[in-house]
Amino acid sequence: MVKPTQGSGRRSRHASAHLGKHGGAPASVNFGRGFQALGDLAVNGVQVSARATDLVTGRVLFSVDDHVVMPTAGIGTVLLLIEVAARLREADFGAYAILDRTPLDSVGGSGIWQHLQAPSLPVADLAALIGATGDNLAANVLIRAVGLDAVRARTEQLGLSRTALLDLVRDERGPDHAPQLSVGSAKDLTWLFTALARGEIVDAAASERVIGWLSLGTDLSMVAGAFGFDPLAHRQGDHGLLLVNKTGTDAGVRSEVGILRGPRAGVTYAVSMSFADTALSARLAVLDGMRAVGMDLLEYVH
Repeated sequence: MVKPTQGSGRRSRHASAHLGKHGGAPASVNFGRGFQALGDLAVNGVQVSARATDLVTGRVLFSVDDHVVMPTAGIGTVLLLIEVAARLREADFGAYAILDRTPLDSVGGSGIWQHLQAPSLPVADLAALIGATGDNLAANVLIRAVGLDAVRARTEQLGLSRTALLDLVRDERGPDHAPQLSVGSAKDLTWLFTALARGEIVDAAASERVIGWLSLGTDLSMVAGAFGFDPLAHRQGDHGLLLVNKTGTDAGVRSEVGILRGPRAGVTYAVSMSFADTALSARLAVLDGMRAVGMDLLEYVH
């Protein structure tokens, strides 16, 4: 086990003991809307995990089974982006290093590279595609380039015991494959994004690169659907709000982690849902519940 050192980005279990008092944000926000929505979903058989913390003070604003390990689909590629950002300092793995896609990397689902003619792209462009569209093909090419073992080692070094990128992106998962692309706990994920915002993951430059890639994200279908952003152009903020988020979508899985800053406060949040996606009504209820949490977060920061 790697011992934590100053600036290493390793998780400290005792950091919250040194945080100051919460200030600036409205004390009247009790997240009742979100609690009610998540409670209703849980009663109807949805597995729910959620957590939100004040970005400045670390104060826990609400939590629901935030220690539970949940499937998080594409959110696990954030761990890949961290490893890529750390390696950009290497001579043979710079931002402009060209990587080729191969038939073994091919996969459907999210992303646009599979629809483009370019057979090769620079490392930094592949990372941007993952941040912007959750590009599955770009993720597989970068996983092949850096290796899952390296991503896992970095994850362990950061002290994330309940969050992991488990596999390549696959169109179908067989008995010999990991059952999920990634898993994570809301507690781990809120810590990770808070540390990224503070420049504490690997180092300030690497954290900034990852935040920059994630700021391109266009999926505002879940929690962030409550914030009123233009999905295709919100990197510079709007009405005093600034968002960085990453979502994960799979059959019966909806998950989101993000940072929302506003005029009065900033929050880090994570919400994951696992449900029987047997009817459109079930899926829409999950998305409504996630947006209800988003409304509480918006009220807190704005």
